[in-house]
Amino acid sequence: MKTDYDVIVVGAGHAGCEAAHAAARLGVDVLLVTIDMNKIAQMSCNPAIGGIAKGQIVREIDALGGMTGIVTDRTSIQFRMLNRSKGPAVWSPRAQSDRMKFSQLWRDILENTHGLDIWQDDVTGLLITDGRVEGVRTRMGVDFRADTVVVTAGTFLNGLMHVGRVQIPGGRIAEPASYGIAAQLAEAGVRVDRMKTGTPVRIDGRSVDWSKAKLQQPEADFHHFSFLPDVRTDLRQRDCYMVYTNERTHDILREGLPDSPLYNGQIQSIGPRYCPSIETKIVTFADKTEHQLFLEPEGETTNEYYLNGFSSSLPVDIQLKALETVQGLENVRVYRPGYAIEYDFFDPTQLHHTLESKVIKGLYLAGQVNGTTGYEEAAGQGLVAGVNAARSVKGEPPFTLGRNQAYIGVLIDDLVTKGVDEPYRMFTSRAEYRILLRQDNADERLTPLGHEIGLATDDRLRLMHEKYDVIARFVDFAEHCAVQPQSINPLLDEVGSSPLRQSVKLYDLITRPQLSINSLSAVLDELSRWIGSNIPADRRDEIVEAAEIRIKYKGYIDRERQLADKMSRLEDVPLRGRIDYSSVKALSTEARQKLQRIDPATIGQASRIPGVSPADVSILLLLTGR
Repeated sequence: MKTDYDVIVVGAGHAGCEAAHAAARLGVDVLLVTIDMNKIAQMSCNPAIGGIAKGQIVREIDALGGMTGIVTDRTSIQFRMLNRSKGPAVWSPRAQSDRMKFSQLWRDILENTHGLDIWQDDVTGLLITDGRVEGVRTRMGVDFRADTVVVTAGTFLNGLMHVGRVQIPGGRIAEPASYGIAAQLAEAGVRVDRMKTGTPVRIDGRSVDWSKAKLQQPEADFHHFSFLPDVRTDLRQRDCYMVYTNERTHDILREGLPDSPLYNGQIQSIGPRYCPSIETKIVTFADKTEHQLFLEPEGETTNEYYLNGFSSSLPVDIQLKALETVQGLENVRVYRPGYAIEYDFFDPTQLHHTLESKVIKGLYLAGQVNGTTGYEEAAGQGLVAGVNAARSVKGEPPFTLGRNQAYIGVLIDDLVTKGVDEPYRMFTSRAEYRILLRQDNADERLTPLGHEIGLATDDRLRLMHEKYDVIARFVDFAEHCAVQPQSINPLLDEVGSSPLRQSVKLYDLITRPQLSINSLSAVLDELSRWIGSNIPADRRDEIVEAAEIRIKYKGYIDRERQLADKMSRLEDVPLRGRIDYSSVKALSTEARQKLQRIDPATIGQASRIPGVSPADVSILLLLTGR
């Protein structure tokens, strides 16, 4: 049996799958160790990928050559583009997936990835010598050796589930917790703390009165996650539904608060502010008379529904009694109740931007073990950790992403610079350059980088160049195509836009908020002919939308790019190892303490540390001779 590898990945959740796949694709020998091969890429919580800002991360993973977007597209049973009523900077794709097919497809991909082996076992400890990781030891007593190890253990490290006053050790319902790694790393100097998350009840759809629920149908346009044009689902599309709690529901939930682990002191760890339990909602928003709940199917054919918005750790009887007061759920039957889970995580400020530990060389951490929440955040970290573990083995320079390059860059920089005091969830508001980091241009931003490191294929790079070549030629055409008043004024009158008195360039018409390229092509034969003869039919909608965004928002995009370029100068000023912060009395006490603890790589990173003021940054610039 082979026991020597280049990279070992511990855990086969969303971070572990991306890490193992990316590392193997880069040509190193990889071992993926998981407690249960039947739970690879398990959707432990909601059966969905994407959402606000999360969808951008998935498109970035795809642009780099990762697999989450492709797996989602092929197993999708409903797709929606969120935030369409707002500007394209915050448009965010989201898909419901068939949870079982999602896991099976990921397993198929991993089992057929060259250079990747899978071992079903529980890792109980790391092999560490003189501050460097050398492999792992499993519960079965097998030692596997490797130059680098990526730990992506999710919620399994000392996991403890709560349903009312009942406590069940485990990393996920009906699955054992993992012991040993957290204690070992704590002893080695890695800071360990506890977090809490939760998951809602699962409902039998046959017991729901659908006539009392509000229908939410899937969208059927061209949008999807992967930039590859031939990646589509052949699964039957499913509807989602909305129902609402009421004051009676809230009264019953309040009755159960004395037995709630969140309110009786049973749970002491940090919980998610942005995805609160239903009991937290009724306490925090006591004035609200109702809360929206979403019934989301777990698969193409199953009757199992996920009740999004009803995360809870209340006793089973309280959960059921409260659900029966919801219109449409009067006769509800459930497959399992909601539960909370506590687990160990590691302080991410002890990581480099590569996600390698500052404490133990060769050890990389990714996913919920870094204090994040969500499949998408985990997958993005997993890809970066897997790439860097492989590049380290091959003696290649590290791979990192900046805040002006990707949401993944924002995510990792936030973690290693600011740390976490609650489970970290990505939002568009966290990205200061979100007009640059749109979901539609992730391929333009990242596919050349993915190809350069060997992850994105030649075909993917070719498709990206073809797309933006067409967009550039379209913009040039629009800048030179003159439109006469008589050909366009009827449409302008129809949409309430000012009529023309003389000819204008097509480009200027596209900038009008009432007009779109599609509406203009319906009345302008020259435009219609150009599109038909220059844009491939299977990518027409995608390219037209991208070109329209580029034209309509050019001023905003250019302004933000200038700001990003200006701020990037601070990222070019190295800092680590150059200053003894404790001796610089001109720095504030808080700044000295934070700078010593985090040891930022650049002045740009230092400027984002909470407690480091602009005045402190000015002092650092002086000390570095800038």
